[in-house]
Amino acid sequence: MLALQLKLALLLLSAASSHARFFPLSTTDGLTPYDVIMKQTVYHGRQAVYLRTDKDTKQGSLAVLPGVDFRNGTVEFDVAGMPVKGAPPGNRGFVGIAFRVSDDLHTYENFYLRMTNGRSTVQELRNHAVQYCSVPEFPWDRLRKEQPFRYEAYTDLVTGEWTHVRISVYGTEAKFYVGYAKQPCLVVHDLKLGDAHGKVALWTTSHSCGYFANVRIRPA
Repeated sequence: MLALQLKLALLLLSAASSHARFFPLSTTDGLTPYDVIMKQTVYHGRQAVYLRTDKDTKQGSLAVLPGVDFRNGTVEFDVAGMPVKGAPPGNRGFVGIAFRVSDDLHTYENFYLRMTNGRSTVQELRNHAVQYCSVPEFPWDRLRKEQPFRYEAYTDLVTGEWTHVRISVYGTEAKFYVGYAKQPCLVVHDLKLGDAHGKVALWTTSHSCGYFANVRIRPA
């Protein structure tokens, strides 16, 4: 009888993780913070969850969404990001999404935006507007040094304005879309964790803050 109950529980868990999920983020209930300040608020007319990091964070700061085990499919959300008030010079307003996050929250894949780079007058900075990295073995600086321009690209961004973002993931390939574009601004063919699965989390880091709303997860 116990074995049958366990099998049923596993089947229910599998079914739940295979269905589309929507998180309006009108509350912080259910979110698990990791090295981040988190609160519910309204920003530019939208209910949102606000995340802020006031220090340098080596691996990034997370707010983990509840009940998600993501392998393949799409994740989309709205975000408005910026440096925190008084941030050190050169901060870019880092905001994004972590996916296939390990249970201990120390390992994950990551796409993010450098919000102030999108309309910079310096072309080199514009070329680094979006970024892929894989924590902890493949941070952005290692990827840029070993394979320049392969894991980052330009896209138009406006600091502090709502921006729609979507990622599409299948196996070891992922595509990053910004602003309802039909074509991705960044394509990664070799996700560093391989064909993995795990949690999904809102992400920011290093003296940055962001407002997040309307997360939709659609498993393949």
